Amino acid sequence: MLRFGPETGPVVVVALPLFEEANRTRAFAVTILCALAERGIAGALPDLPGQGESLMPTHETDLIRLRAAFAAAVASLNTPALTLAIRSGALLDGEALVTARTHLSPMTGADLRRELIRARQASARESGEPFDPASLDTATAPVELAGNRVSPTLLAQLSDATPSPEQTRTVRLATEAKPADVKLPGSPLWRRAEPDNDPAFAQAVADDIAQWIATCAA
Repeated sequence: MLRFGPETGPVVVVALPLFEEANRTRAFAVTILCALAERGIAGALPDLPGQGESLMPTHETDLIRLRAAFAAAVASLNTPALTLAIRSGALLDGEALVTARTHLSPMTGADLRRELIRARQASARESGEPFDPASLDTATAPVELAGNRVSPTLLAQLSDATPSPEQTRTVRLATEAKPADVKLPGSPLWRRAEPDNDPAFAQAVADDIAQWIATCAA
């Protein structure tokens, strides 16, 4: 787990999105946490099972393990915590004992599952390989989707997984049509082919979180 900022006071814990979007947004998340540290706010970025430096293969993890690990990471800090969950990371922070949640462009498990299937269909068309999405419902072994081996258990869990609504503030891009508590200008880094960053967007997110923390503490 990477730590940022002071050793005391509230800490913002980041839940990165699942699969390849974690790689695309990691530098962005670090930039947000560095910006918060400059404002005197602590931050943490844990690697969860099957993520980052974890030794667990991606196809062996599932939502139960990921949620439990995130909750354990928050508990290990022994200080009041808030979360910043990016995209499908919003599916992971529901069991953590936190004072507040910020969800950045959150998505449901069904949304993520559809995106994984679309990516697999596009890959199958390019390669000429047959692929039937219905086969995922009966799979008993890990399946390859969007460059990742995914367990059938995780795929099944995604079908009805939703972000926690408790103590949650939703932030979205200004270009997103879905409702949000606040909308900010920025780039959808999770859509890019390679990892990238948007420092101005990161600063805007850090400003918004800092203002919200000040409001919660008032």
